[in-house]
Amino acid sequence: MTAVTTVGVAIPIPQPWGRQLDEARARTGDPQAPHVPSHVTLLGPTEIPTRQMPAVEAHLGRCAAGHHNFDLHLRGSGTFRPVTEVVFVTVAKGISECEKLEAVVRTGPLDKELTYPYHPHVTVAQSVPTAALDAVYEELADFDASFEVRGFTLYTHDVDAQWRARREFDFGV
Repeated sequence: MTAVTTVGVAIPIPQPWGRQLDEARARTGDPQAPHVPSHVTLLGPTEIPTRQMPAVEAHLGRCAAGHHNFDLHLRGSGTFRPVTEVVFVTVAKGISECEKLEAVVRTGPLDKELTYPYHPHVTVAQSVPTAALDAVYEELADFDASFEVRGFTLYTHDVDAQWRARREFDFGV
């Protein structure tokens, strides 16, 4: 049996905003709140053979080297309802940069079909009752944060269901 590792690639949300969004998610009762730090996903949870980790890290290094720092502006709340019961904070600036990164990350050893078209965002609630979704949607309607993105992070999913940062990749241009 081949050992597998579950990986994800994301842009972490810096402090103090990351903590604010983590706390908002926890208040909804979202079961993922204690395990998943606030982030913009570039590659969702993906199982790979553990032996491919060096190739994955080399691939991500090349992806980062070809990109440059950019400004990310998060503003207000949004939802994927009625398609999926998710509330998120919207990306107001930096969308195209996230899309370019996602497209290049999801190649080579991380080539993966998407269930839905890529839409950069920061999830703040899922798998919770409608009232909790509505409450966090209202709570974060005026959320506003801007920061410079200088790279992204490779995460691994541990046996305790915690996402742990494995390696940061700084942009090279």
